[in-house]
Amino acid sequence: MIVTITPNPSLDRTYEVADLALGEVHRATTDRLDPGGKGVNVSRALTAAGHRTTAVLPLGGPSGRLLAELLRGQGIDAAPVAISGDTRINVSIVEDGGRLTKVNARGPELTAAESAALLAVVGQDFTGPDVDWLACCGSLPRGLAPEWYAELVAQVHSGGARIALDTSGPALLAALAARPDVVKPNREELAEAVGRPIATVGDAVDAAGELRKLGAQQVLASLGADGMLLLAEEGSWFGTAPVVAVRSDVGAGDASLAGFLGAGGSGPGALAAALAHGAAAVQLPGSVMPTPAHLNSAAVAVTADIPLERALRG
Repeated sequence: MIVTITPNPSLDRTYEVADLALGEVHRATTDRLDPGGKGVNVSRALTAAGHRTTAVLPLGGPSGRLLAELLRGQGIDAAPVAISGDTRINVSIVEDGGRLTKVNARGPELTAAESAALLAVVGQDFTGPDVDWLACCGSLPRGLAPEWYAELVAQVHSGGARIALDTSGPALLAALAARPDVVKPNREELAEAVGRPIATVGDAVDAAGELRKLGAQQVLASLGADGMLLLAEEGSWFGTAPVVAVRSDVGAGDASLAGFLGAGGSGPGALAAALAHGAAAVQLPGSVMPTPAHLNSAAVAVTADIPLERALRG
């Protein structure tokens, strides 16, 4: 069982257009409405791969009811916490060639009682021996202090489960002292955490090593099209996966985390699974999560011989 916690979920509307020109009227070639938020996407990817999962999330208003309905339609178990505010709606515009423009709404402000209720649901129902991992994902909504994730990590560890954390900024830094079992920053989040640019694979290795010194037991770092890194006490690995054509990278990092956790959450085999899931996700529309039929695991390459001098694109 892998439980996900998404403090700031969303409805994700995705439009595909040929080219985006500011100030112009566009006609979308396709559009989709998906349940969203990083942890929700992890649960969607886990469900698509046949794993047991439950999505814990605050929901409110008509958009929250619609999100719950979409989750039920995809066969995903949910443990909603009722809030007074409306669940946010995000908009993504994807151009031919995969360039993404995204507008994320701020979302509702949670009250102290709603914040406590969210922690209570996790502590009461999802820290027992049946839970292998809890994945805490995404930004914190207004009303939750940066230390909220740190409190959650401590609560989960006290119940004996392992915890994966995918967030950024002050919330990530505040949680490291609680020793999450794995953190999953992307290149930009890694650079923000250490306060300097990440220009090479070696730079990313050094930055991930700093996060481990601050408390992260493992660092799974996404370098976009350049691959992924995994740093842990037992070793370090670098991997790549080929992508024929990028259609949308919405949720690709979440698919990667689902692949990693579904494959055990440690070691080079789990890194390979993360790469396969991420590569499959970027070739699908909107935030569609890959199924096993979409994966090209044989094309994934993972090595302990990390190319430290390799420059990163972009």
